[in-house]
Amino acid sequence: MSGFPDSVEQLIKEISELPGIGPKSAERIALYIVAQDKQRVDRLVNAIKVARENLHLCPICFNLTDKEICNICADEKRDHSTVCVVEEVRDLFAIEKSGEYRGVYHVLHGRIDPMNHVSTDNLKIKELVERVAKGNIKEVILAMNPNFNGDITALYLQKVLKPFGVKITRIATGLPKGTEIDFVDSVTLTMAIKDRKEIK
Repeated sequence: MSGFPDSVEQLIKEISELPGIGPKSAERIALYIVAQDKQRVDRLVNAIKVARENLHLCPICFNLTDKEICNICADEKRDHSTVCVVEEVRDLFAIEKSGEYRGVYHVLHGRIDPMNHVSTDNLKIKELVERVAKGNIKEVILAMNPNFNGDITALYLQKVLKPFGVKITRIATGLPKGTEIDFVDSVTLTMAIKDRKEIK
């Protein structure tokens, strides 16, 4: 028995199911929320509802957006001939924070993972191939996480994109095996983008 009312127990349970939040953190967050005034809680609840209702995937790169296309794809000052392929939206945000990259993106929404039955059909790979096939892209940067499944995904993308004759590079420097991109600091990511290597 925790001593919390049932409604607080339920709130703790829901919060603890969020990624990266353990039972103690969930407890602290829940108690913080219930201690706030009604207006503060209403703003939080409304922000969640609005984000959930308005956000959708950009039809070009599959980033999250609340507009017709995302801010990055809509930015004419960016280099639309260079596409950085990432596994998840959070990887895109991590690279953006580095401030080094000025091209556009393509979000796969996962990586090839045979153990968990995630195949190429479950990812936005067909859409990437279609983008490259249009002929406007000169370089594809593979920014997969440096682990087993990331390596499999990068090798597959290299294979399917090679016939189009685009330059294919992969970020590597400063990213040790097993590291998740969204946990890497901005300086390391900046070096990884700058020192990317072409895949032959």
